[in-house]
Amino acid sequence: MNAKTTIILGLKVIILTSLLFVCYLIASMSVGLTDSAQTADRMGAMVTLLIVCALQTIVLSYPIVRSRWIGWRLILAIFFVFYGVMTFLSQIETVVFLKYLVDIVPTEMIPKLFLQGTIIAALFSPLAVLIHGRIKSAEELQEANQRLVMPWTEWVWKLILIAVIYVAIYFSFGMFVFRPLAGEAFQEYYAGLQLPGWILLFQMVRAMIWTALALPVIRMMKGRWWEAGLAVALLFSVLMGSLLLLPNPYMPDTIRMAHFVEVSSSNFLFGWIVVWLLNRRHGSLREMFQCSEGDHISVK
Repeated sequence: MNAKTTIILGLKVIILTSLLFVCYLIASMSVGLTDSAQTADRMGAMVTLLIVCALQTIVLSYPIVRSRWIGWRLILAIFFVFYGVMTFLSQIETVVFLKYLVDIVPTEMIPKLFLQGTIIAALFSPLAVLIHGRIKSAEELQEANQRLVMPWTEWVWKLILIAVIYVAIYFSFGMFVFRPLAGEAFQEYYAGLQLPGWILLFQMVRAMIWTALALPVIRMMKGRWWEAGLAVALLFSVLMGSLLLLPNPYMPDTIRMAHFVEVSSSNFLFGWIVVWLLNRRHGSLREMFQCSEGDHISVK
């Protein structure tokens, strides 16, 4: 990438950051969230929102620029990932735990948050693809793409493994990262919170949703597998984690920043593992067993 290309890309990111900032304001006003977003330091909140928009723009721009897809196919993929990570996966957990958090998050806020995320992603996705020149100025790459091509048996055991890994990461980072960082504020904020018995199954379902969001990015990215891995890891980490930089009336700063570190780090790790595992060449469990058995016999 030469200096001219770098400068142009930087200008595009600046323009898109400004547009995403406007998208957030439009969405907030449309669903009536402007009052709840007010803080004592309103200017500081606006600056923080601008930083969040810059971070989200950068991580969304990377897969767009490196995509083999163009046009509406790319727009829908970006919308799917943007809305899925930033809004759906964030708020679905709030919905599930609403009976435990009802004194913290008002029930009437949930539909507004879902709608706000929809508006932001719907407005920004086509703008990002358009400004990066990926509407129709370049031909979509048609060469054979072998990513994610594997037998269904391999899909099954890999998805099961991904679900187990996600649950392990989720609880490990909660216990060893979030709780120590939150300190005494954890007991005050989550007083009386008891995890239901079906929490493991719920988190496994979330793992499958995370994986579904990673699939279009893996398929559409050019270059080596690690580029897709970096893109997915950053999207998972930044799109969800950056929202915790924004002050809100429902979460104390100590809890919010502890969650920021926990969510950003755990999502990055999980995103990288998902892409690495799905790009590894494996046979079915039966084939692997037969292969190891054959090797054992040949050695004898």
